[in-house]
Amino acid sequence: MSMPMQPDRVIIFDTTLRDGEQSPGATLNAEEKLLIAQQLAQLGVDVIEAGFAAASPGDFAAVRMIAAQVGGGEQSPIICSLARAIRSDIQAAAEALKPAVRPRIHVFISASDIHLQYQLRKTRAEVLAIVAEMVAYAKTFVADVEFSPMDATRTELGYLYEVIAQAIQSGATTINIPDTVGYRTPKEMEQFIQSIRANVPGIDRVILSIHTQNDLGLATANALVAIEHGVRQIECTVNGIGERAGNAALEEIVMGLEVRKAYYNPFLGRPIDSESPLTRIRPSEIYKTSRLVSHLTGLSVQANKAIVGANAFAHESGIHQDGVLKYRETYEIMDATTIGLTENQIVLGKHSGRNAFRSRLQTLGFDLSEADLNKAFHRFKDVADKKKEVSDWDLEAIIQDELQVAIEAGFQLEHVQVTCGDCTCPTATITILKPDGKIVTHAAVGTGPIDAVYRSIDQLVSIPNQLIEFSVQSVTAGLDALGTVTVRLRSEDHSCFTGQSSDTDIIVAAAHAYINALNRLHRHLHSQAQLNQAQQSAYDTAGILF
Repeated sequence: MSMPMQPDRVIIFDTTLRDGEQSPGATLNAEEKLLIAQQLAQLGVDVIEAGFAAASPGDFAAVRMIAAQVGGGEQSPIICSLARAIRSDIQAAAEALKPAVRPRIHVFISASDIHLQYQLRKTRAEVLAIVAEMVAYAKTFVADVEFSPMDATRTELGYLYEVIAQAIQSGATTINIPDTVGYRTPKEMEQFIQSIRANVPGIDRVILSIHTQNDLGLATANALVAIEHGVRQIECTVNGIGERAGNAALEEIVMGLEVRKAYYNPFLGRPIDSESPLTRIRPSEIYKTSRLVSHLTGLSVQANKAIVGANAFAHESGIHQDGVLKYRETYEIMDATTIGLTENQIVLGKHSGRNAFRSRLQTLGFDLSEADLNKAFHRFKDVADKKKEVSDWDLEAIIQDELQVAIEAGFQLEHVQVTCGDCTCPTATITILKPDGKIVTHAAVGTGPIDAVYRSIDQLVSIPNQLIEFSVQSVTAGLDALGTVTVRLRSEDHSCFTGQSSDTDIIVAAAHAYINALNRLHRHLHSQAQLNQAQQSAYDTAGILF
């Protein structure tokens, strides 16, 4: 089947800030979302799904901030907001997206019988009518409307054709097919896409998109096979993060297309030997983007993760090592430098000056304000006093730590002192500056030094929580390496919050990571209190009026 007016490349729709944030513990605030969005623009994604504007005031603020600061130029990415097929959601999305030069509203509604019966409690005819009305309503705000029939891959095909055709007739410009629960296999996905293209009137007038979840570990495979059969937009996330087992990983999709370009060229109407990129992604930004998302979400990348994992370009087998040393391509199908992964070269030490520091940060892609540069430089000097040599990876950890501290202002750790050993009770003395300006100190005994630190902090901040994860990862090699500590907390309302920090002293890093997570929890509780107050006020007003 021919595809008139279709692009000869793959559109990358990044939903790290929306679906990716649904990973337990990966809650991001508006400032963190902006940092990631700016890097996604640098990476070269076509569409940034900045959030779900109607979900909360925080989400609305993040979408609006990204629309203004990342989507405000003619060459900026499309900025998108998700919206349920209801008027208030669409209105919120449209309002949040106003500053964007190229806004998109992404309307969705469930389509499968299991969702209609147990979630929506609506008939097929009712949903069909909602699709017609709400897609047309979204079209009154923006020219670019995407529509998703949720749980499409478990929807009866005849009805799915009707729903999609109605969305196209009502003005949708992109039709996204979500494999919401990661149910389909690649062979089934191939047949599924073929059937949609053969049976939906007007399907060639829109961009066909796919959103694949990774519940069976098939998200990337399903997305790639969909490209072979006419899909031209892939919805994906950095590091594959997302609901449950996550989504198709952006880096896997992009590098799959890059490494196997000769294979995919004909499917996009190109000569088999064409060297033109199949996406607009800048591969050299992939590793940096992966690290930033991992750091801000607190979701560590598994060592054997494809493309960006620590072992992705490592070789332990003697046979493999010998082959790679003689000729890299014997056991490597990609060059690590292609994705921005350079050798961990030592570039700075305690005698390095501010200009050298600034220059190296710019080379690494960090453009800091003078105030932020000063803070980061002082932190660098502290680390350099403890380490003889400071690597690029150390610098990245320092900068990302400083960015997080600036964003997570609240409780501030002033002093950590620990006494421990095999013949003494581990004791921690902690001093904290509270949000109200008071400086408080407390000492506590624990089963170990970190337990003692956390018990002391708990007494000072008085925020109920449950520690559900604690992990330590070395940033670089050596006994003087920076260690990154990640903690994940669960609040009383079962929300999860992540904190992360790096230091040459693991106990100090653990204390800062815990404070970072508690600040996120504290902000969440404050936001919930404000929201409840606003809802109560609206209720009281309604009572007076009626």
